[in-house]
Amino acid sequence: MSHASAPRSSKPRVLHVVLLAALALAVVLAIVFLAPRVASAEPTDITVRVLSKDAKFVGSSMGGARVVLRDADTGKILAEGVTEGGTGDTGLIMHEDRGRRATLSTDDAAKFTATIDIDEPRLVEVEVFGPLGQRQSANRVTATQWVVPGEDITGGDGWLIELPGYVVDVLAPPAHLNLPAEMRKVELRANVTLMCGCPITPGGLWDARELTVKALVTRNGEKLPSIDLEYGGAPSQFTGSVSVDEPGLYDVTVYAHNPRTGNTGLDRTTFTVSP
Repeated sequence: MSHASAPRSSKPRVLHVVLLAALALAVVLAIVFLAPRVASAEPTDITVRVLSKDAKFVGSSMGGARVVLRDADTGKILAEGVTEGGTGDTGLIMHEDRGRRATLSTDDAAKFTATIDIDEPRLVEVEVFGPLGQRQSANRVTATQWVVPGEDITGGDGWLIELPGYVVDVLAPPAHLNLPAEMRKVELRANVTLMCGCPITPGGLWDARELTVKALVTRNGEKLPSIDLEYGGAPSQFTGSVSVDEPGLYDVTVYAHNPRTGNTGLDRTTFTVSP
């Protein structure tokens, strides 16, 4: 005599599925709420201007200044470029009573602007190098400051970096000049400007009378007396001469220095006098 088996209840299976689903949901929620959250990067604008010490902005007329923005802790480069634009308003920059909150720049003053994406406050280092059009006198300056996501550094002058020095360009004698034995004197002529290209004249806004311009000379490595260069009659031109009463290799370093500001720059040239 056969007996029909009673149908099994589906409730335990449904309960098992529900429990598994609830467990999976709990795991997902734990991952979402307990895992560290990654903030999205926020665009932040930074404007950098480079001001020649005791003068105007370093802009396109001098090849600009190279600007690099990097994370000061990791060294990662965040942005880089070159300042472009004019040297700015002379009256606005150079008047003596400008006050602590005065803005020195105008819209056309040279600058470099970049947008960096950061997700947390970063200590940012700016490095400037220039003027790129006169690399023999170019200087490098670095500075750091905190940058917060979304808080732009563009107001006023932006991030203002002062670049010290003078641009010195030896015009005569040209490098690697070979002179005959009968030569007794060689003309020295150098062009000296501020890092922005601003001219230097006696009694001018940038006064030639403040400057010491000298030539340091060696012959075959032996030091000779230094030579004073005087204002040469044209803006930024300084002249002198070096005696060459003996043959040999002459190395000439022309430097300009202003004791009031500390600005200093130099250039070099070499020439030979045949036996």
